[in-house]
Amino acid sequence: MSAPGAPSSGGRLRTVAYHLVAIACFLGLWEIAADRGWISQAFFGRPSGIAMFLWKGFVVGRKLWLELGYTIVGTVISFVLGSVSALIIGLVFASFPKLESATEPYLMVLNAMPRFALAPLFLLWFGLGLGSKIAVGVSLSFFIVLASTVAGIRGASQDLIILSRSLGASPRKVFFKITLPSAVPVIFSGLRLALIYSMLGVVGAEIIAAEHGLGQTLALLQSNFDMDGVMGLLFLLAMLGTIVTQGMSWLERKLLRWQ
Repeated sequence: MSAPGAPSSGGRLRTVAYHLVAIACFLGLWEIAADRGWISQAFFGRPSGIAMFLWKGFVVGRKLWLELGYTIVGTVISFVLGSVSALIIGLVFASFPKLESATEPYLMVLNAMPRFALAPLFLLWFGLGLGSKIAVGVSLSFFIVLASTVAGIRGASQDLIILSRSLGASPRKVFFKITLPSAVPVIFSGLRLALIYSMLGVVGAEIIAAEHGLGQTLALLQSNFDMDGVMGLLFLLAMLGTIVTQGMSWLERKLLRWQ
């Protein structure tokens, strides 16, 4: 039996069907407009050309699998490195508030720096390979997770903490049984956002300069005015971002089922 207020399976199927019909109508109108010259294919491409580009890239030549793999690997590594380091530092700040106060001005300055403007510097340090892309992704995801970790820990119920201490709970138990569990939802919101920003950082760095990746392929297609390829990769990146977001939301629901 579904939970009260949750949409039934029939309602979900109808919603999916409505979305599919809307997308089909949009693509059909786009194709007709491009075919009849109402819009310029040089600026917008056409759905049939986009489908042909993706078919050739994934099925015929299979080159896009390699580029997609580089982007996904860079995204995952930068997300893991940035998130784990931010979680550790956030927990240290929670244990030592004076350390957080001392380092906050420096972290604020670093966070204010435009990371894409630092991409050429990362390229100089780490080269054209995957390292420079990971560095940009880490620089974006780190501060998001750090801020959500600190905010989540600070948002724990002080009344519950005081009550637990008055009942004889040790600081260790208070932290791991009350403070940290109450901070998990806020931390997960930061992790979900950090994963998206990791992908944006990797793709953005690939556009600037790279040997492989969807961003590098996108820049090459743009320079050749191949709008079918450009629109195809944009749709692919949009789908990848949607899958990532939905996957993190599903994982959050599974892990926070106890709430």
